[in-house]
Amino acid sequence: MTRLFLTHNRPALAHYFGQHALELLRQVADVSFHDSDNETTHQDIIRLARDCQILVSFRIPAITAELMSALPNLAAVCRVAVDIRNIDLDYANHHGILVTRASPGFGPSVAEWALGAMISLARHMAVAYNSYQNGQAPKPLMGRELRGSNLGIIGYGTIGQYLGRLGRALGMNLIICDPYAHLADAQGIIQTQLDDLLARSDFVVCLAPATAETTHLINASAFQKMKRSAYFINASRAELVNEHDLIQALDAGQIAGCAIDVGSAKDQMPPLTLASHPKVLATPHVGGLTPEAAEHQAMDSVRQVHALLQGMLPDGCVNAAHASRAKQVFGLAVPALAGEKTE
Repeated sequence: MTRLFLTHNRPALAHYFGQHALELLRQVADVSFHDSDNETTHQDIIRLARDCQILVSFRIPAITAELMSALPNLAAVCRVAVDIRNIDLDYANHHGILVTRASPGFGPSVAEWALGAMISLARHMAVAYNSYQNGQAPKPLMGRELRGSNLGIIGYGTIGQYLGRLGRALGMNLIICDPYAHLADAQGIIQTQLDDLLARSDFVVCLAPATAETTHLINASAFQKMKRSAYFINASRAELVNEHDLIQALDAGQIAGCAIDVGSAKDQMPPLTLASHPKVLATPHVGGLTPEAAEHQAMDSVRQVHALLQGMLPDGCVNAAHASRAKQVFGLAVPALAGEKTE
């Protein structure tokens, strides 16, 4: 029977994969995982998964070239997420290891987190809650309604589109910046350049993917273009924001406040320097942590494993043309690279 290893430890398995998906894998493969509350290390995987043909990968630890080279039978890495930046794709390509990713099932979850953050910021809910909880005399702080406010969304993918529908349902005006989206015929939506979005928006929500192009997209210059009454929300990745510039903008009153679910601390969590700031609402990278979102991506990985064991290329492949080892192990029909001879 094919041997499969999940790189999740016990808490990660419970929160991000689930018992139902685990049982479905056990029906078709010899499944093991890091049965510990401690974070999984490369040494744990090498010790426990040396003979495995398939890794089902959590975001910790990274699937590096050194790790893959220590697993001589490895033929496929199935990432239980969209983001595969923690996998050394060049090494996988060179050694014929198939890499797959899950489809984005976290759109509603992260969009609802962003909506909750906007409401909390606009109505000073976290400030009021903390005052009451700490026994302080409450101060009446004037809030604002989302209705009639300008919602600026940077990156109009799965999450952005869902958030846009929520915003419009609440009477918000939608302003979009995404060079890869084509919204010319979309009624009630303004598509514009980043500088214009920053200048016009009451809530700026960053949902663009983390790429070389978007590194520090939001920086001192961006914050200077925003309204002093505006709020910034990052539910994407830490790399998009210059955190030093964000703290300076908050301290200088260039923006009214911010909410972040990501940051430069371990596992994409906001660092304490930001999380402890009085104008910041910070959560520890939990925007997509709902049973529905976790099960969607876990079941994608289950379907990918089932397809592999049936000799079929699964949905979500990112390097099928390079997967020569996977072709041999699973009997896959993979497309040939340009210039390659087919059998």
